[in-house]
Amino acid sequence: MRWVADFCYVLAGLVYLPVALYNAFVRGKNRRGWGQRFGAVPHFDASRRRLWIHAVSLGEVNATPALVEGLRRVRPDLDVVVSTTTDTGFARATALYGADRVFRFPLDFSFAVRRALDRVHPELIVLVELEVWFNLIHEADRRGIPVAVVNGRLTERSARKLARLGGIARSMFRRLTWVGAQDTTIAARFERLGTPLERIEITSSMKWDTATVADRVSGTDELRVALGLGENEALWVCGSTGDDEEPLLLEAFRALLAGATGAAITPTSPRLALVPRKPERFNDVARLIERCGFDVVRRSLCPDGASTPGGGVRTVILGDTLGELRKFYALARVVYVGRSLVPLGGSDPIEAAALGRAVLCGPHMNNFEAPVAALAEAGALRRIGSASELAAAVRDWLADPAALAERGEKARRVVVAHQGATARTVDRLTAILRGRLPS
Repeated sequence: MRWVADFCYVLAGLVYLPVALYNAFVRGKNRRGWGQRFGAVPHFDASRRRLWIHAVSLGEVNATPALVEGLRRVRPDLDVVVSTTTDTGFARATALYGADRVFRFPLDFSFAVRRALDRVHPELIVLVELEVWFNLIHEADRRGIPVAVVNGRLTERSARKLARLGGIARSMFRRLTWVGAQDTTIAARFERLGTPLERIEITSSMKWDTATVADRVSGTDELRVALGLGENEALWVCGSTGDDEEPLLLEAFRALLAGATGAAITPTSPRLALVPRKPERFNDVARLIERCGFDVVRRSLCPDGASTPGGGVRTVILGDTLGELRKFYALARVVYVGRSLVPLGGSDPIEAAALGRAVLCGPHMNNFEAPVAALAEAGALRRIGSASELAAAVRDWLADPAALAERGEKARRVVVAHQGATARTVDRLTAILRGRLPS
């Protein structure tokens, strides 16, 4: 069967090759680490007990620190290594765990998987959210290495696509040792694809635990001064925005400034900050802002300590640095989480909620179904369907500061109420390492 899978991967690779070359040579994306992608990952000491965590991208990597800390606390003898797929995920994992503990996830060719397993020597493989691959699962099963899914997330769309693979998908999912699903709906999808019910537990989302509940974030005052923002100036932050979404956000901003009846811009109109998710798009978004008739201030050109003149409301701030989204959210009066007005799966609303910020988002939040449902039920999140609806929602929220503050406090309480998934996950993983596997 693995030869069939390898053949299918070769065909898919040939189809995808032009896209990969374009990303590498035009967009500067995924240029490095190809030796590791074909299994030439670092050699790790075979005498150490080791857990291999795979977190595909930045969002998944950001869900791991509390998990790794918990595992190290209860199992200090355990060597934890982390693999990622994307450049942003790799950079973040390296910053968190050190270059000697991080490597690129191998492509799912049988030879690459075998080569990687021979070098990593894991006692347990942990997949963050999903990332179930045929050869990895089958080769791990052949070697007696348990595979667990933590923070399990499986959208209905993904479940339907996987179901079309029939027995191939079921052969993967039934070999999973344990799944910690975010909610009952996701748990049912894993079961539908073949994971035995007794191996599935509902743990909630670990991302609730990774969000730090706080009133302030260190460095926000420096950020405000560097960007030339007034101390009481209203700021609307659109975080982790995606392809084809920024034009809609700028359209909404233009409508917001003009007012519903075409009124002139007022002194109390908010400033807009766009923080794209992918760094390779920073320059494109800067050019887009200018083409849309706005001025742009780039955070990368306004470092802490700079004395940037305050811009007018038609000056859009571009957050074109890494690791500062939380600072932007802390400065915001209104937060919109991106990749949701267009069908890109949405972005994490929990980080903003933990800072006491109510959240606006679009209809496409299928990657964050459980947090969105919990925040919406509490009245701390509002979904909108278009740029015009977004402009109206921002206007409404800014017009009633007291109600907006109340929504923000509700958001924070939701985060606190849902924390605890990481501890439950650590308990289960350490049990699996002790050989107490789900029956």
